Amino acid sequence: MTEWQRKTPLEWLTYVNKEIEVLAAEKQNYKGWVLTVDPVSANILLANPLENGKVSVSGILGHAVQEVKILSEASDAMKEKLAHLFMPGESQTYSQEELEDKKSSLKNWLEKNHIPVREQGESQSTLCVAGVLTIDPPYGPEDCNSSNEIILSRVQGLIQSYLGLQQ
Repeated sequence: MTEWQRKTPLEWLTYVNKEIEVLAAEKQNYKGWVLTVDPVSANILLANPLENGKVSVSGILGHAVQEVKILSEASDAMKEKLAHLFMPGESQTYSQEELEDKKSSLKNWLEKNHIPVREQGESQSTLCVAGVLTIDPPYGPEDCNSSNEIILSRVQGLIQSYLGLQQ
C-alpha cells in the first residue's frame, strides 16, 4: 500500500481545488486541478482547462500514485469553473411570476385533457397528478417524480408533447 493510499478521506479532501503534479508508476507525470479523490480506491480525478474553453478530465489510479506535489490554490473563478464542470449547461432561471404562469398553464392543459391534477405543498408550487406523481418547478419532464415507472414515463411524454405545442 502506497503512502497516498494510507491517507484518510479528510486528508484527500485538502487536495480538492488545488493544482497538483503527480508522479505515478512507470515514471508517468500528471498535472491538473483535483476535482475529487475516491475515498475507497484513492483514485484522483484531474481537470485541465483547454484553450478552446473545454476541459480535459483524467483519472489516476490510487495504487499507482507515488508522489503528489501541490502547485497552487484555485482562484475563486477556477473553483466556480470546477464546481460547475459536470452541471448541465444553460440552466435557465425563472421569476416567481413566470413559474406561476408555467404551473397554471400546465395544470389547465392537464385538466383539459382529463388528467386529475391538484396543487400541493406549503407554497402550492408542486403539481400532483392522480395522487401518484409530482411535478416540481420549473414543470418540465425532468421535474416529474413517481415510484410508478409507467405513469412517470407517460406523464413525462405528455409534458414533452405539451412543451412542443408551446413552441
